[in-house]
Amino acid sequence: MTEQWESIYTTPLQHRAELAKALLSEHQIPAVIVNKHSSSYPAIGWGKSEVHVLAKDAILAKVILENEATFS
Repeated sequence: MTEQWESIYTTPLQHRAELAKALLSEHQIPAVIVNKHSSSYPAIGWGKSEVHVLAKDAILAKVILENEATFS
C-alpha cells in the first residue's frame, strides 16, 4: 500500500528544511525534503525546499514546527 505524503513546510533556505526535518525526527515523525531549487542557476538560489511527512502525521508535524521551531 502506498502512503500519501503531504508538504507541511516550504522555505527558500535548504538549511531550514534540514532543521525542520531534524526536529520532526526527534519526535519520531518521518520526514523527507523535496528540493525544488533550480539546478540551472544555483548561485542565484531560485526555488524552494519542501518538507513532506506522511498525511497521517501532517497535523501533529505542523503543530510541532509552529510551537518548537525557532528558525521560522
